Amino acid sequence: MKLSKMKRVISGTVSALMIASSVPVVAAAADQQTRGNVGGYDYEMWNQNGQGQASMNPGAGSFTCSWSNIENFLARMGKNYDSQGKNYKEIGNIVLTYDVEYTPRGNSYMCVYGWTKSPLVEYYIVEGWGDWRPPGNDGENKGTVTLNGNTYDIRKSMRYNQPSLEGTSTFPQYWSVRQTSGSANNQTNYMKGTIDVSKHFDAWSQAGLDMSGKLYEVSLNIEGYRSNGSANVKSVTVSTDGSGAGAAAPANNNAQQQNNDWNNQWSDVNKVDRKKLRTR
Repeated sequence: MKLSKMKRVISGTVSALMIASSVPVVAAAADQQTRGNVGGYDYEMWNQNGQGQASMNPGAGSFTCSWSNIENFLARMGKNYDSQGKNYKEIGNIVLTYDVEYTPRGNSYMCVYGWTKSPLVEYYIVEGWGDWRPPGNDGENKGTVTLNGNTYDIRKSMRYNQPSLEGTSTFPQYWSVRQTSGSANNQTNYMKGTIDVSKHFDAWSQAGLDMSGKLYEVSLNIEGYRSNGSANVKSVTVSTDGSGAGAAAPANNNAQQQNNDWNNQWSDVNKVDRKKLRTR
């Protein structure tokens, strides 16, 4: 993404931390990356070099996070679909809802985030940001789409020979970025909304972007780069029936399998240098 993100995951450290738990997680080690599953929702926190102060407290379909004096930070929660091996159209009509108190102080943004595989694509639906609107001047303009009462610019950018879900690869990034941010810098923003994720995917496909791949994940993501901030994600739901009512459910074998898929996929990434630069 456009936050000059660098990821280098240390396999042994990460493996010890990949435990599904609702216990608060505090970044204290170099490039600490922590994942788990709470109430059927997958979550991750990452803090590059363990720099500054960063924390994430996950619940079932909710989390709080904060960061200060960091290099790069992210906290995200959603659904992992890797074990299904399906295109987004086969999964259903995906809708994400959120209710968030978001306080960016500098370079940060709040978005829906994920990947597809075969072909490999990294994607973003950006709802709000701090002092910089992604992806800047990168990439190609692919038009606009109006959904859920907001108009988004569609863009495509490229990553060349960068680490990814599948090792070092060259892959595109697809973006829907609101023309008007849902947040302002240096203040607490009360943001509540519905995102018809599948309809963004449809719009990208209609704009000539390849959405034929297998969907890996759909997550609500909070990111920061050399900034401070906090977020109280009071609720996030991901549904596949178009209802936007994806209530959290008790963890089950399927949820655990998805969590294992998430962890195993990133364990493979550990075999390569996990630096992921995104220039401003």
